[in-house]
Formats: sequence, structure tokens, C-alpha cells
Amino acid sequence: MPRVLGDSTTNRMFQTANVFVLILVGFICIFPFYYVFVVSFATPEQFRQGGLLLFPKQWTLASYEYILATKAFLRAAGISGFLAVVGTAASLLVTSTLSYGLSRKRLQGRKVMLVLILLSTLFNPGIIPGYLVVKELGMINNIGSLIIPVLTNGWYVLLMKGFFDSISPSLDEAARIDGCNEISVWFRIILPLSLPSLAAFGLFYAVGYWNTFFNAVLFINDHNKWPLQILLQNILIDSSTAMGGNVMEQSMQNLPTETKKMAAVVISTIPILLVYPFLQKHFAKGAMIGSVKE
Repeated sequence: MPRVLGDSTTNRMFQTANVFVLILVGFICIFPFYYVFVVSFATPEQFRQGGLLLFPKQWTLASYEYILATKAFLRAAGISGFLAVVGTAASLLVTSTLSYGLSRKRLQGRKVMLVLILLSTLFNPGIIPGYLVVKELGMINNIGSLIIPVLTNGWYVLLMKGFFDSISPSLDEAARIDGCNEISVWFRIILPLSLPSLAAFGLFYAVGYWNTFFNAVLFINDHNKWPLQILLQNILIDSSTAMGGNVMEQSMQNLPTETKKMAAVVISTIPILLVYPFLQKHFAKGAMIGSVKE
């Protein structure tokens, strides 16, 4: 009996320590986001007082009005939105169709293609060869250079192939007996069954396209074609020159640069935060299905 009590006490101490550590880690992760959010709504007077600003006594939307009124920010947000929507749709189309084809044993050259895809996950061609390929294709300063080089991902293809492997080939055969061709089988049978997987990998692709930065630095020289992350970098470096709004800058000189930076960061994160709750119910299932076999 004393031994049981001792084990129970130890277990409670462990659970208490575990909860404390998790709360501490959660606070450390959440606090920077909270601070960015609070500073973005702070008035210039409160921010210039210095110190750690935890809760403004007076809230203002001046920084958001400044950001949303600048053509450079709206143009960059539109480009990033275009990349997220069109790029994600194109990537899902290529990845899902390629994965489905590789999951069917009747595909000729299937094993060779699988080996090549596996090698692409192990070896990276590097920055210079990638840049030269894009340059030879004439895509420098072209929005397509931010989509085509990353149109699919070998690891995602292999994971999604595992999902399609779990779909019985008898469904394909039954659909063909009913008169369906390959395209009809894909859209009427396979695609509806693939929604959890498509939702999960679609979120991966959407976040990647929305946060496009390095490829834009390499391939886009025209500031009118910058995606949002490049513009944010320039805002962090020099707000007055990056926004390209001299008239707006003169009329709102009292706004601290830091509050405008924080407002830009908050605005840039909102779209992904809004999309995630709608896909969350499919996320865990879609990401893990096909990765293990029962």
C-alpha cells in the first residue's frame, strides 16, 4: 500500500511539473506574437514612452490605415495571393495526378520514375544550376519563376502515392466496366476520396507560396513584382523607402516605424490563420494517411 501511494505522489508531481513546463513553453511561443499584435495597435505616444508594452491604454488603427493605403503593399499582397491560389492549385494537380499514376502498377516506367523522384528528395541541384535553368527558360522577372521550379515536391509525391496505394484497384476496374475513361475515374472516383490528403498538402503548398522569399530574391528584380515577404523585408530595413509612399509618409510622420512594421507582419499572417481552421479537421488525417500501412 505505501508503495502505491508513493507511485501516486510521484505521478502527481510529474504531471504538475509537466503542465508547468508546457505552460512555460507555450507562453514563450505565444508572447512574441502577442507583442507584435499589441505594438501594431499602440499609439505613437505610448510606444515612444519606451519599456515593455503589454497592453495599450489607447488603441489606434493608424498603422493599419497607413499600410493598407499604400499601393506597394496592396500590390505585393495581390501577388502573394495569386501565388498561393494559382500555385497551390497547380501543385496539387501535378502532385496528385503524378502520385495516382505511380500508384498503379500498370504504368510503364513506374519503377524508374520512383527512383528518380526518390533521388530528388536526397540530392539538391543547388542554387546556381537552378538559377541557370530559370534564366535559360526566360523566366527571370516572371511570376512563373516562383511557381514552376517548385511545382511539386518529391516527398509529397511519395506520401500521396502511399495514400493512393490504399485505394483498391477494384474501384478503377468497376468504373471502367461502367464506361468511365481514365479522366472520369480520376474526377468521379479518386478525387472525392482524396479530399483529406489534398487539404493537408494544399495547406503545405499554400503556406510555402504565401511565404515565398528566397526564389523571389533570386529571380525577381522588378520591385513591382515583389511578393509580400520581399516587401516586408524592405519595410524592416527602411520603412520610408520600401513603401514608396512619400505623400503618405509626410502626412503620417508621427507614426513610429516599428508600429508600421508590426502592422505589416500581422496583416501578412492573417490569410493563413483564416484558412487553417477550415482545413484542420482534414490536416492530421490527410498528412498521415499513406505514411503507414496497417
